[in-house]
Amino acid sequence: MSALLEVQGLVVRYGAVEALHGVDVTAAQGTITALIGANGAGKSTLLRTICGLARKAAGTITFEGRDISALPPDEIVGVGIAMSPEGRRLFPDMTVDENLQLGAFIRKDKHAIEQDRARVLALFPRVKERLKQRAGTLSGGEQQMVAMARAQMAAPRLLLLDEPSLGLSPILVKTIFDTIVAIAKAGQTVLLVEQNARRALEIAESAYVLETGKIVAHGPAKQLLADPSVREAYLGG
Repeated sequence: MSALLEVQGLVVRYGAVEALHGVDVTAAQGTITALIGANGAGKSTLLRTICGLARKAAGTITFEGRDISALPPDEIVGVGIAMSPEGRRLFPDMTVDENLQLGAFIRKDKHAIEQDRARVLALFPRVKERLKQRAGTLSGGEQQMVAMARAQMAAPRLLLLDEPSLGLSPILVKTIFDTIVAIAKAGQTVLLVEQNARRALEIAESAYVLETGKIVAHGPAKQLLADPSVREAYLGG
């Protein structure tokens, strides 16, 4: 499968602190790539840098063969990358429908937007039931679904998901992961940062382990799932 996203030698610094030390990550077209590691390992920094919210000190980020690492965030959305961030970051006083509309803010193709809206609401029936409700009144699981649905409204070819199951009940975790699988099966590429490492490795095709800003292991997800050192460090043995 061809690489949709290639990150090579990525270095990111916050002041004097280097958060990523020469990170290489590839995400193949139409697959789920999982990124696992302890809190503070640099996983969210990597996603934020890909979508332009943090700036690289060195390295390249290539999407569909084009270096996008100097583009501003709105242009990165325009080339086909959207993120559902950790903590959801919804506008709580706006309705669910208004939050979804914001996901399509750079698009002009009204007919295509309406088609995507119908597709997204079919993918997230709970969101469809809550369209007129203020986003801040939803449960954590419902807010996560809205955040993912809002990212879908940008019609991305690459979806970045940052901790989508964090703080959710087991039944909602299953719903979220089932939806991620459905999104990938429909042809979208997913780069998934997830603290539920076991579940992430179960649904991903490939995976990377990030430790203090460095990739310390990568390969087929099933291979990492069976790796004793990965199991001991991240899966509870």
